Amino acid sequence: PLSKKIKEKLPITREEALAFIKEYTKKEANLNHYLESEAVMRGLARHLGKNEEYWGMLGLLHDIDWEITEYDSTLHLTKAPELLQEKGFDEDFINIILSHGYGFDCAGFKDMKRSQELEHALACSETVTGLIYSTALMRPNKIADLEVKSLKKKMKDKKFAANVDRDVIKECEKLGISLDEFLQIAIDSIKEIAGEIGLA
Repeated sequence: PLSKKIKEKLPITREEALAFIKEYTKKEANLNHYLESEAVMRGLARHLGKNEEYWGMLGLLHDIDWEITEYDSTLHLTKAPELLQEKGFDEDFINIILSHGYGFDCAGFKDMKRSQELEHALACSETVTGLIYSTALMRPNKIADLEVKSLKKKMKDKKFAANVDRDVIKECEKLGISLDEFLQIAIDSIKEIAGEIGLA
């Protein structure tokens, strides 16, 4: 089945999670990405009637070891399990975090495939943030009046935000959500935190 039964228990609060991230994240752009990923995951959870706190926490912490492994991208997600275990996160949570690296040349995940609902959710959510942020930055009103059709135009332009994997964004369809619907949820979610991430 697409959604494996997992105990959606969180060992730390959101405040603690934010402090935890800030220990390992010094660059504002990275922190913005984590906050955007959290927002989109929460919006998606709300839309699907899922556990908002749990989904949000996955978005917030998904790249916890990014700055530690930045010097060698193949090491991304190799340090995350240990860091998350120390905070009391269980195997299920850690495995979902790791799954957003599947298909990429990091932590030996190149040939792995996502199969669970939460894995697809995290992957499409954290990936779409790059497209939205880059698009919004170029607009006079930033994200305030960003519409799905403008975003889709940018999505078709492969040279724009070239490192954003369009196929991963389309994994939203595995959740029973159309691309248009997902882009709208993502825009609306990021709008809510626009002031925190320099898009207001």
